[in-house]
Amino acid sequence: MTLSVVLSFAALAFLALLALLWSHWPAWIKLLLVAAVTLFYFHADDQLHQMWGWPSADTLPKRFVLLAAVIDEPNAKSPGALYVWVNALEDGKPAAQPRAFRLPYTKDMHSLLDEGMKKIRQGVSQLGSSEPKPHPGGLSWLRPGGDEQVVKIRDLPRPQLPEK
Repeated sequence: MTLSVVLSFAALAFLALLALLWSHWPAWIKLLLVAAVTLFYFHADDQLHQMWGWPSADTLPKRFVLLAAVIDEPNAKSPGALYVWVNALEDGKPAAQPRAFRLPYTKDMHSLLDEGMKKIRQGVSQLGSSEPKPHPGGLSWLRPGGDEQVVKIRDLPRPQLPEK
């Protein structure tokens, strides 16, 4: 599906280029065409980014409840990945919709998620937190892979019921 959207946008951009170069349209119509294609690009990118069911490459929410994890170990054909399904916590309450995320594979994260899934199968809910990985020098935004994050997972505290 992504390939078809990319090809559709490439065809639209190509037609717009042809219209800009070989048409005898007034300059204001050509400028309007450039603006429309540009806006369509950002709209299509936003819509693709928000498609349900696709794991997001964004950073995890600051606080979340771990619902599930799938581990794709690296091999000769693939660098591997960790897929997690989480429900973000906003103001102490779970978000309305859970979200899938794709994380780069690391052995530490593999073991952390494996432990969390074992506890979930035992009925112990898991609370996670995420924060950006600190980089020395303060210019982390210039380095590739600046989206690295430190993820911690612990048991969700049991709710305290009031006495009768």
